[in-house]
Amino acid sequence: MSVSRGCLCCVKYLMFIFNLIFWLGGCGLFGVGVWLAFTQSEFSSLPLSFPSLSAANLLLVAGGVTMVTGFLGCLGALKEQKCLLMTFFVILLILVLTEVALILVLSLYHEELDKKAKDDLRKGMNDYRKNKGLKQSWDNMQKIFKCCGVSNQTDWHNKTDNGKLPDSCCRDNTEHCHHWEEPCYEKAKDWLLANITSVLGFGICIGIVQILALVFSMLMYCQILRAEKYMD
Repeated sequence: MSVSRGCLCCVKYLMFIFNLIFWLGGCGLFGVGVWLAFTQSEFSSLPLSFPSLSAANLLLVAGGVTMVTGFLGCLGALKEQKCLLMTFFVILLILVLTEVALILVLSLYHEELDKKAKDDLRKGMNDYRKNKGLKQSWDNMQKIFKCCGVSNQTDWHNKTDNGKLPDSCCRDNTEHCHHWEEPCYEKAKDWLLANITSVLGFGICIGIVQILALVFSMLMYCQILRAEKYMD
């Protein structure tokens, strides 16, 4: 009985530590999501399929779910309740499987996702003159990234009055527009990758912690069952 109780205490504190790290990781992901959303508030009227907006929303959701799950795991470890532990295990397992599925989808269908995002952006160009918020977002993006159009300046053809390029496409305020050559989609995508590369490494560490938390939660569940049998 003392050996079983000792094992339970060992697993309990190990699980608490891993879930505390897990919870802190969730706070970090949520914080990065908030930062990313804040830094691109100038583009908030663009379609949500736009990569940087999608990444911000994804990090906010992932961080929030991770924080709640980590808290549940810590509580289950401290209370030594089988119901909480099993709930934590199921939620975390679903979360891990969802992450794996998301990684596979992004890896296998990244070209299709890029195409959809570009199509959504081009479709939104039709409302450039009608939607003030969308116009402001496009102008901000083209000025900040020094780019023009989704893939090139021809994306603006038939989207504005007389097919004239928006002023934000021009390098200067001269009568003849010397437009930026770089495509906005690629520039924004490169900016996103440059800013969240470290987050990807952090995400791998969180994934390892998730696997360990799954193992320890199941070990603790089994140890509680064993301890209850000894008590009976």
